Amino acid sequence: MRTIKTKSPVHRAPPAAAMPAGLGARYLGAGRCEFLVWAPKAKLVELNIVAPKRRRLPLAAAGAGYHWAALSDAEPGTEYFYRLDGGPDRPDPASRAQPRGVHGPSAVADPAFSWKTAGWKGLPLERFVVYETHIGTFSPEGTFAGAIPYLDAVKELGATVVSVMPVAQFPGARNWGYDGVCPFAVQDSYGGAREFKRFVDACHLRGLGVMLDVVYNHLGPEGNYLRDFGPYFTAGYKTPWGEALNFDGPGSDEVRRFFVESAVRWLEEFRVDALRLDAVHAIRDFSARPFIEELAAAAHELGRRQGRAVNIIAESSLNDPRVIRPPELGGLGCDAQYCKDFHHSLHAALTGERSGRYGDFTGLRDLAASYRDAFVYTGQYSPMRKRRFGRGAEGRPGRQFLVYAQDHDEVGNRPLGERLAGLVDFEALKLAAGAVAFSPFLPLLFMGEEYGEKAPFHYFTSHSDKALSEAVRLGRQADHGSPFGHGGIPAPGDKNAFLRSRLDRKPRRSGRPALLEKFYRRLYALRREQPALALLDREGLTAALHEEAGVLAVHRRAGAEENFFVMNFARMASRVRLELPGGRWTKLLDSAQPQWGGPGSPAAGSLAGGQAELALAPGSLALYGRSAADRI
Repeated sequence: MRTIKTKSPVHRAPPAAAMPAGLGARYLGAGRCEFLVWAPKAKLVELNIVAPKRRRLPLAAAGAGYHWAALSDAEPGTEYFYRLDGGPDRPDPASRAQPRGVHGPSAVADPAFSWKTAGWKGLPLERFVVYETHIGTFSPEGTFAGAIPYLDAVKELGATVVSVMPVAQFPGARNWGYDGVCPFAVQDSYGGAREFKRFVDACHLRGLGVMLDVVYNHLGPEGNYLRDFGPYFTAGYKTPWGEALNFDGPGSDEVRRFFVESAVRWLEEFRVDALRLDAVHAIRDFSARPFIEELAAAAHELGRRQGRAVNIIAESSLNDPRVIRPPELGGLGCDAQYCKDFHHSLHAALTGERSGRYGDFTGLRDLAASYRDAFVYTGQYSPMRKRRFGRGAEGRPGRQFLVYAQDHDEVGNRPLGERLAGLVDFEALKLAAGAVAFSPFLPLLFMGEEYGEKAPFHYFTSHSDKALSEAVRLGRQADHGSPFGHGGIPAPGDKNAFLRSRLDRKPRRSGRPALLEKFYRRLYALRREQPALALLDREGLTAALHEEAGVLAVHRRAGAEENFFVMNFARMASRVRLELPGGRWTKLLDSAQPQWGGPGSPAAGSLAGGQAELALAPGSLALYGRSAADRI
């Protein structure tokens, strides 16, 4: 064993050139490993190696609260803890691996990997068609390896990016991932770091990008030892899920460094193409240069340095365009953000629900507004919030907004975890799919929606602490106003909540599920093929509402190429008059046609410009196109 060569390794700082470049245990090959940890209040930090051979040695104080050591015989798999001032053993905050779970020792990991896609340069944002997955329920195995055989079907569907719900190490083996406590380590029950790299490589081999969901607004409650090391948390406010992180108080420079380094590691070592920043609206940061801006800048700098596309997509409920404005215009510099107003409007129009998060939305009128303006609430009074809410997003292109009919939040936070297929009929599923696919925004699909998956997506956990598990159950019960464990609703800690949430792909092979998946493929083929649908430009879009008929007509234009699609949300046939530019308009798709499992369509195969009358089947969508050659 070789430690740093100083007479007093605890108190003497190493030369600047010798300081490790990154946090945690950095394996350099041939047994060489450097350890760096931030523990500003500790006078003595010890490295306690527990396997393969027990030994303990002090780290050197390196200034600014950092402690470090360098070993020449710490091979991958070496298990260790840190011990602060003689206290209990604690896992490394920047652990690369937790082979025995969140309470066990950290392990040295070799970052080397033989990439088959070393030349992969990523995808431009405007090509994103996102397919959201939860690794634990996406395949029977619930692992990265188990997910790989299904990637070809995702590619054939027309998706271009696989979004992965959080994989940072969490307690137990079943979790959505938002209870992660090790922001540098990959969940061991999914297969760990090496298998995640194999998964990313497999995606890139198929031309699919990877977006990873990361959580930098809180940590989970079990196995959360960060507070023992430093002022990672603030008492100034709380999130709905636990203690808030300290991004603007004393000591926040190093807290920021910790989480920015975590984000960059996912992009650099694992070569993911984009990060989804969970719930940035839950981060309160009053610094002149906010943490999110700093993170986005670091990610984009990495992309520039490596010559590849790197994108940051924020989940935000603020309706605030500052999230996606560049820093020089006073923004945070994220590339895109979720547009929850689109989902809420579409869902209200499809289901008629008006309670909870849908209380602010009337349905079709709001959906028309969202097509035009992205946000529905742009400063007007919100009855649900009892105040004015939001701000207009003028000048922000469509590629900066991500929209969807379903995602893990909107499904999993329902009391019964019902997917849209459990709430509306088959015709409405096709209508919802077309509404998203033909929008001028980035579309997101939730795993299984393409064939009408009927399995619910429950909220599930596997905390080892029974008291914590019970507290989670009671909290969810209070949120939903109904007890879990009754009426077929499993408690979050009940293994059945997880088992019921796994995809069941057997029905997709025939009947309506097979037709629906074929319909999805056609939608996204048309999105690629039709220039007006492929151009994510809100300036070339108009939306005409026929509210009494329950119909919304959307016209899109890209130079001389034009499309319009008409959606009938009524439960009965409708007839509307349209004002069309001159020329011949040809029907390209009609969800009511028998080839898509529809009842038959009264919609004309072609229409002439000027005033045109169009008949539509109940719950249907029809797309028409006109090229330059068809113009008068």
